[in-house]
Amino acid sequence: MITAELLTELQAFLPQEQIKEGEKHSLGNSGQVVVFPKSEEEISRVLKYANDNGKTVYVEGGGTKKGFGGLTESADILLSLAEYKGIVEHVPGDMTLTVKAGTTFGEVQAYLSQYNQKIALDPFLPGSSTIGGIIASNESGPKRLGYGSARDTVIGLRIVYPDGKVIRAGGRVVKNVAGYDMNKLFIGSMGTLGVVSDVTLKLRPIPKYESLILVSFADGNFDQIRSFAIKLLDSIMEPVSLELLNPSLSERLTGKKKYTLAIGFEDVESSVLYQEEFVRNIKPNSSDVEILSQEHAHQFWNQFYELTPHPALEGGNNETQAVMKIGVINLDVLNVLKESQILSDSHNLLVDAHGGLGHGLCQVKLKGAGEDVVSAIHQLRDTITKLGGYVVVKHLPFALRKEVSVWGDTPAHFFLLEGIKTKVDPNRILNPKRFVGGI
Repeated sequence: MITAELLTELQAFLPQEQIKEGEKHSLGNSGQVVVFPKSEEEISRVLKYANDNGKTVYVEGGGTKKGFGGLTESADILLSLAEYKGIVEHVPGDMTLTVKAGTTFGEVQAYLSQYNQKIALDPFLPGSSTIGGIIASNESGPKRLGYGSARDTVIGLRIVYPDGKVIRAGGRVVKNVAGYDMNKLFIGSMGTLGVVSDVTLKLRPIPKYESLILVSFADGNFDQIRSFAIKLLDSIMEPVSLELLNPSLSERLTGKKKYTLAIGFEDVESSVLYQEEFVRNIKPNSSDVEILSQEHAHQFWNQFYELTPHPALEGGNNETQAVMKIGVINLDVLNVLKESQILSDSHNLLVDAHGGLGHGLCQVKLKGAGEDVVSAIHQLRDTITKLGGYVVVKHLPFALRKEVSVWGDTPAHFFLLEGIKTKVDPNRILNPKRFVGGI
């Protein structure tokens, strides 16, 4: 229950309408009290209060990462950035943008479209995911092949430390060359070192033309897929995505229950058409090709990014959902999808899997009985470890996160992570047990 003392103390520096009683969630990472700061100063005050009074704080943007890490069901305070949003500065000529962390990715892209510009990232659930959440989790999608990751896009951050102090990492211009690149310390740290306040990103122009080539392989011949992918990767072509979909996911998106390569191109029209023709010429004779241009390509990707569990919709049935992020050497993606298909049959699960043959990052979604999901995660992790890769469970109900190590084995460099956490957050108030090794 919320104590009267906690409410009274929070109301001393936050308006009453910005504080509400928290609710438990099946994914955990909740708070006894939820606060909605509207300024950086209010974020700072909340953190300073928590640090001075030994209160734990979970941080949330759009709530899309609620099932990602965390071994405590509820913190004292859930700091929501849902009301902390808006454009701080946009310099179209320099192609840079500074935005408040609680602004959703969709809102930013809609704003930038007026200037024929965009952020070159492709997170899942773009309509709900916030800029701060994307940065904190280092989220990316299939177009990472052409876009890079958040670490390639962010040029500056403002961070509120657990003691309430505000620091700046990087700057607001692209050519930041002096000193350490502190941005990389915070990107992907799951909010355990500080609350991202403002983010400065470099932008790209919206491409003149875009197409998506879907190459379907009827017999699931992995040697054929591998050979085709190598030919494309060894060429001078520049796809922004080279994503292999398993039959289940392909059927949802294309209506064809076959292994399908989604090859995206973005450039001027003549360049895209040239690359389309190149793919037609090197594709195996037994494969089928479908080309989606412009709006049809947009529709495919919009549907693709929504096919992941949304915490707001959790708890509607008895089936358990889990999502794993897997990293392997790029062509070992074929082994990941092959193993995923085996799990579908052996564990009676619905498995949607995809992976980038150019960057080696995969996502595997499992749906079924809880015990089968847990067993499948363990089996897949054993397989990936033998390949020299890693598995991070980025979505799982709170009760099952006690049975499954979200981050896997503690890495050899853990002492460095532990040392940084101890220096920055000695009282362990911020996003406790949310990151590698229970940090």
